[in-house]
Amino acid sequence: MGKLRARKKIRKIHRYLGLFIGIQFIMWTVSGLYFSWTDIDEIHGDHFRQEVSKTAFGELISPAALDSTLKISSLALREINSKPYYWINNSSLYDAQTGSLKDGITPEEALNIAALHIKPELKVAGIEKIEATDAHHEYREKLLPAYVVSYEGDDALKAYISVADGTFQTVRHRDWRWFDFLWMTHTMDYEGRDDINNLLLRIFSVLGLVTVLSGFVLWYISSPTIRKWSRRK
Repeated sequence: MGKLRARKKIRKIHRYLGLFIGIQFIMWTVSGLYFSWTDIDEIHGDHFRQEVSKTAFGELISPAALDSTLKISSLALREINSKPYYWINNSSLYDAQTGSLKDGITPEEALNIAALHIKPELKVAGIEKIEATDAHHEYREKLLPAYVVSYEGDDALKAYISVADGTFQTVRHRDWRWFDFLWMTHTMDYEGRDDINNLLLRIFSVLGLVTVLSGFVLWYISSPTIRKWSRRK
């Protein structure tokens, strides 16, 4: 009787655990299949982009001559509409030939920058400016504000260009959005999507292990072969 009660108890635990975490098991399997069958370069949108050749500029003024009160801690050279600019301290954009301060880029300049990076056969559908994003936005944790250049086609392609320094940030498209959604269900980070050490994932991982182990225990104590072997022994 004791073994029978134990079998019933383990069977009940196994059944309810399976029901509780079954949907998440399906999501883990579906997302894992998607990840294994997709090309990560295509997810990144590399097939929409073209190689950009760098321009050699001459007659650049010294950064020290820009502003006597400017304390430079970081400096990078940017190209906007075939003109060189200094991006200083991750905050200010200066014309590298005239020294004039530039207050971000215009929508027309953003379109020209996008045209340098995106393949020419893709047609622009529109452009807009975004000032802020939330934790679930496809353009999260990148430079803001930014211009969003949308393209025609079923892929719903969008290119993002930083307003502040004119850098081409990234592209997003339909397959990337599917990947991002499935990655969220895989990591179970429903707040920021990228934390693989969150508490919910840890709890479900432990419960999944308990479910599998209870299945093995249930098989062991219910197996006629094991029972016959135990009687003989």
